[in-house]
Parts: sequence; C-alpha cells; structure tokens
Amino acid sequence: MIQFERFLLANGLRVLVHEDASTPMAVVNVLYDVGARDENPDRTGFAHLFEHLMFGGSVNIPEYDAPLQRAGGENNAYTTNDLTNYYMQLPAENLETAFWLESDRMLSLAFTPESLDIQRKVVSEEFKEHYLNKPYGDAWMKIREMAYKVHPYRWQTIGKELSHIEEATLKDVRHFFFAHYRPVNAILVVAGNVKVDEVKSLAEKWFGPIEPGEPYRRNIPVEPAQTQARKEVVEAKVPLDALYKTWHVVGRTDHRYHAMDLLTEILGGGGSSRLFQSLVKEQKLFSNIECYHYGTMDPGLLAIEGKLVKGVSLEAAEAAVDREVEKMKEGLIDTRELDKVKNKTESMIAFEDMSIMNRAASLAFYELMGDATLMNKELGKYQSVSTQDILEEARSIFRPENSDTLYYKAAGN
Repeated sequence: MIQFERFLLANGLRVLVHEDASTPMAVVNVLYDVGARDENPDRTGFAHLFEHLMFGGSVNIPEYDAPLQRAGGENNAYTTNDLTNYYMQLPAENLETAFWLESDRMLSLAFTPESLDIQRKVVSEEFKEHYLNKPYGDAWMKIREMAYKVHPYRWQTIGKELSHIEEATLKDVRHFFFAHYRPVNAILVVAGNVKVDEVKSLAEKWFGPIEPGEPYRRNIPVEPAQTQARKEVVEAKVPLDALYKTWHVVGRTDHRYHAMDLLTEILGGGGSSRLFQSLVKEQKLFSNIECYHYGTMDPGLLAIEGKLVKGVSLEAAEAAVDREVEKMKEGLIDTRELDKVKNKTESMIAFEDMSIMNRAASLAFYELMGDATLMNKELGKYQSVSTQDILEEARSIFRPENSDTLYYKAAGN
C-alpha cells in the first residue's frame, strides 16, 4: 500500500506527497497532461520537441542541468501519445533546488531562436536516425496510419512528418507551451525523505505565484469501429522479412483493460509464452516474436510482431499466428497458465514499487487517470481476472475485421 497526501494550490496545481524516511533522496516528478494526441495534425511532434526545449533554459535559469548537478541531482523526461513526464532525483536536503528549477520552466521557457534552432536540429536528427534510416524504423508509422483514420494516435510521438519539426516557429512553440504547460494542467509529485508540511511550503513559495492558465479541454475524434481487415505490403533494405499484426483494444481506464493485458502476456510475454514456444522453438518459423500493447488512455492497439526465419513465407507465418490466436478464442487456457502471468505481473508491480522514482511516476500517472488511490487497487484488479474474462476478451479482440497486417519484406526476397 503506497501512502500519500494530496493538496491543491489556488492556481490548480495538484500536489501529491509520498513520505519515505528510509532513503536520503527525494524525487520531484512533474507530469503535464499533454501528449502527441493533443497536437494539430499539421503541426505534429511538438510534445516531444518540448521534452527537449524544457532543458534548454528558462526565464531566470539559462542552463537547467548545471545547478541540478551541483546539487547532486539527475533528471530525465519522456513523452507518450498521452502525457509528458519530467522527473529528477537529488539529496533530500537540496529539495528546494528542484522546486526552483521546475517552477521556473513552468513559469516560462526562454523562447529564443537559438534554443529552438538547436533543439529542432536535435529532434530532426533523431527522426532521421530512428525512423527514416533505421531498418524497420518506419514500420509503426505505417501501422498507425493503417489502423487509425481519424484519431491522433495515427502518428508517433516523434511526429507524422519531419517537415513539421523543421518548420516549427517560435510563435508555434510559444502557443503550444502556454496552452498546455500550465499549473492547471500539471501534477506535481514529491517522494522520498520529505515532509508534507515542507512540501506545502515549498510548493506555495515556488509554484503558487504562477498564473494558472486555462484548463485544456480535449476534443479528440473517436475512432470508428473497424469493419474490414486492412493489409499493406512494403519492401525495404532490411535483413529479414517481418510480420506485424495489430488489433484494436480498449483504453487504459476501461474495466476490460486488465484482462487484455494478461491475455497479451499469455501470448507473448517472454520465452515461456505461447507464441515463442510454438512459433520460435517448435515450428521454427520466427527468429523472434512478441506480443504487446502500449496501454494508451484512449482505445489502442495490441500488436504481434516478429522477424521470420529465412525461407519462411510471410503468408505461412501469418497463418501460424492466426492459428495461435484462434486457440485463445476456443478457450484453451487453464487456471495454471493464467496464475503464472498473474504472478509475473504481481512481481513486476512489486519490483517497480521498490524505487521511489517509480512510485512518484506511478502516483502522477494514476492521478492523471482520475485518482492516485487507483495505484493501490491495481493488483486486485489483475487477481480478479478469470479464464472466462480472458476468453471473452480474446473473442472480442481477435476478429478478422478488427485486424491490420503489415508485411515488411526484405528487398530481393
């Protein structure tokens, strides 16, 4: 059970405090309720661009990392389609340094042509290196565009097109910042060797004076139910043929989420999973295969992907995958198999909770979902999933008309 206290500043900033006197460290985690799904379709990649810009200097602090390093701290950030999260860890006695740094960049970034130009080049190079020039790098760009027709999950967090980042202007980024990076759209979590009263005092001092901003109201188009199977074939200079199959699944807050998550583990959660045992070890059709999903807030995708053994056709590989998912629909699962993935999930949750950094990030995430106390109910929801729940989920997901398939062929095969 993760204990915490919650309070709200007058400007709308939600603050959660998790005390843990067993460590000399403190973690400060700031989650902004903005991700790639909140971008203009003609101006994508901005949420990820801001992950870089936020380290480029703010109004009163020209260089973010130097004072944090002098205080013995370290920091990082990540962006998803749903959120942007910044976090740092430092000795608890230097906690105020973290409040000073985080509040100043929430107050306002140092919007200069130089900082924008530097970060725009960094992100553009990342786009080229990981998505345009890397083998299979564009696979998920193609999959998302095939699977989503109206929802903004149809582009990656890096952006839909390189030109959107290359052509970003100071006016564009300033507007995006003041629309999203405001106290009313943020969650601050402080964890570690801290006291609630101390955090309240520091929060009021450093974050309290910041203008609240306007609450962001999402108006995201709902993706219509897919009624026909979709398929694409691409050819590129890659070492092996690869198969990608996806199916639409429920979002993170849906009551069916936990059954879907366990179903994914049964199929492709490591070397003892069904897909690996059958298609890699026994039939030797794939050199590797996995099944996963991204746990997105809005309805997302469950994916099965793998690289084929040379000489195996994509048609034969797909047919073998289809046979495995059909077995799930036939109810061929016993309680021992389900208990195994439940135990694995319980171990993963326990392992994550060992780190105060993970605890802080989880509290912020569950607060974003609606209530941080949900964090303490998660394990019970997994434990309550039955074999019948798995069967019903498999039958709901693995319908041919709900599927999208990408054949990624090695040129010359």
